[in-house]
Amino acid sequence: MRKKPEDVLSGLEDRLEFMAEIGADFLLLPEPAAAERSASSAPEPPDRAETIGRLREKILCCELCRLSASRILAVPGEGNIEARLMFVGEAPGHDEDIQGRPFVGRAGQLLTKIIEAMKFKREDVFITNVVKCRPPENRTPQHDEMEQCRPYLLAQVRAIQPRVIVTLGKVATDFFCPSSLAMGGLRGRFLEFEGIPVMPTFHPSYVLRNEGKSGVKRLVWQDMQKVMALLGKE
Repeated sequence: MRKKPEDVLSGLEDRLEFMAEIGADFLLLPEPAAAERSASSAPEPPDRAETIGRLREKILCCELCRLSASRILAVPGEGNIEARLMFVGEAPGHDEDIQGRPFVGRAGQLLTKIIEAMKFKREDVFITNVVKCRPPENRTPQHDEMEQCRPYLLAQVRAIQPRVIVTLGKVATDFFCPSSLAMGGLRGRFLEFEGIPVMPTFHPSYVLRNEGKSGVKRLVWQDMQKVMALLGKE
């Protein structure tokens, strides 16, 4: 069903407002239909697809830690298994727990806007979390919970072999590159994990909680511009 003109205009206004907030000086227009095929539509290497598929099945029925007892659905992650860019957050939240998909709530909507501003589509990248089940009341995952989930994320990274990993928040950053520094001291410069550049930036939830601080979105955008430059997406 075709969108009403007023709905199209409303969406365009929302996008323009977001681009202005982060300081981006361009607007991505839809590409011609023939060019809309993303890398995710290409044939997948059988071994990589098989590895990711097996991991997904294991995660969906995993009972290795206490988080499995309170979850509704485990959230393995989703996206292009040949992605050049991977986003890693902390843990699923309420909406993710219900849908079994990563970053689908308010923070996820913001992440999607950021991905689109980077000249990607959500289906072009791979999105996952350090732990695959929602901690009660969205608390920070505990050390033993992260250790039980650690092999899943490591296997995903090693199977996909992204060109860049963007870590969203301190928990995800410490998974790859442990540090005593706070996010303010970590963000904005590339770290490294097994030869893969890692860009730490603020978690979308943190950005939403600090919307009154006009500079936070711009800091995230500055980080993403460095990722875009590395990927040749300027």
